[in-house]
Amino acid sequence: MKLLQVQVPDFRVLKDVDIKFDRRFVPNIFPLGSLNGGGKSTLLQLVFVLLHCCTNPERKVFIKNLLHGFTLNDDSSDRVLAIINIWDGEKEVEIKFLVCHNTYIENILKQDHEYKNNEDWKLSNFEKLENITKNIYKTEQDIEQLEKATNKLEIHEKLENDDIKHRLFQPVVRELFYNNIISPRIRRLPVADFKEEVEEMLDSYQLNLDELSQEKEKIDIVLQKISTYLHEKNIVYICNYSSGIDTEKNEFVLCQIGDNLDINKAEDWLDKISNKIFLAAPISQVFLFTSQTSRRLLFQQNSNRDYDSDLKLSKLKLPGFFTYDFAPVDLLIKVFTNALEEDSRTAVETEGKYGKRYEELLDDLNLLLANKKVNISTDFSKITFKLDTNDGNIELYPEDLSHGELKRLSIYLWLKYNKIEDAIVLMDEIEIGFHPDWQYEIIRDLEEWSSSNQYILATHSYQLCRALTPAHVRELEPKLIKSDNNIPL
Repeated sequence: MKLLQVQVPDFRVLKDVDIKFDRRFVPNIFPLGSLNGGGKSTLLQLVFVLLHCCTNPERKVFIKNLLHGFTLNDDSSDRVLAIINIWDGEKEVEIKFLVCHNTYIENILKQDHEYKNNEDWKLSNFEKLENITKNIYKTEQDIEQLEKATNKLEIHEKLENDDIKHRLFQPVVRELFYNNIISPRIRRLPVADFKEEVEEMLDSYQLNLDELSQEKEKIDIVLQKISTYLHEKNIVYICNYSSGIDTEKNEFVLCQIGDNLDINKAEDWLDKISNKIFLAAPISQVFLFTSQTSRRLLFQQNSNRDYDSDLKLSKLKLPGFFTYDFAPVDLLIKVFTNALEEDSRTAVETEGKYGKRYEELLDDLNLLLANKKVNISTDFSKITFKLDTNDGNIELYPEDLSHGELKRLSIYLWLKYNKIEDAIVLMDEIEIGFHPDWQYEIIRDLEEWSSSNQYILATHSYQLCRALTPAHVRELEPKLIKSDNNIPL
């Protein structure tokens, strides 16, 4: 999987960006340089979020966060966000992400007699369907809870022992109350009245479910027609969003696929791409795909925790997102655990001959750390390191390692643990914390650790750029300038 070209006409600080990456270059590693404020981080985040989140309903909120403030001109029905060309191993496919108002779909459908004067044909129906589907799921869950409660109450009526009846009744009330199905008023009712209220609620929920299902069927018919027209134009609907906090969600994100990809296979293809795009960045970076509210709080007094919580949640929901954490002990333990499990599976498959993954991993890490060796406890609860000196071995803890050592170790572990291969790996400011020699050598490291990947490295480092040919280096305005002679890098 290779990124071949990125074009961004106008997004935040990015203006008229057009960068190409030759898939035939060896190594397939491209430094992306500029002075501070050139938009390198913005470009990486834009590419990552669009590709990683476009097919997954749970991730589309990050596209909405990213596009806060991205508006259409008053006289325009659509606006290009980014054009991305991907090599999938067989062919080059162009993906155009654009935002639009509903007039864009109206212009497509206006020739259809069935469409004319039909106000139901709106892109907002996609969001409406999503909300109805959520309501149906929630209503079905509530009905299930009410039915269970009704069955227990029927058993309750047949009991004669008051103590047992009380012990049975109270859990029923608590469960419905804590799941926000009944109000405090109903909670306080006597058993007979409570049972009557629950039965009435069950009837009401069933009726509501029927109405939601009928409404869903109507919208499905409309959306099927809209989707047919969009597919004829090789367009896939992504999501809606609001360009401002206080405005309605009246802008929409669409994805137009190149003609050389069957539109009926486009979503599966995009889903495959979404699992082959990764972003690694400093944890101190401001990430534009976190919520606008938390980003604003970040620059207010005593509000860092809100942003930190939002960032942690983002990392949980975005499997392709990684930050250069300072102490990758948990990740180190996971990698060793996985290696041990692989060796055990090998023993089962070969009827007793254990694999060597654990041993190879230990050798790799000891080589990576040069004069230090990894020491992991037998119960995998503790990681230390041993420094080899003339005076013997000195035990070190993770906090005794330098920032650069921890970072280099975490990048290696991240690539290996996730088995990132044949992927597009976007890395922001990878050189932070590295000695100039390590900035130069990180190119060789990445090639050794996982050579099938394409790496695009947003950087300020001349040393890193010099580790490759000038043809590998890509730049954004304002370009990196050599301080000694003012010659472009």
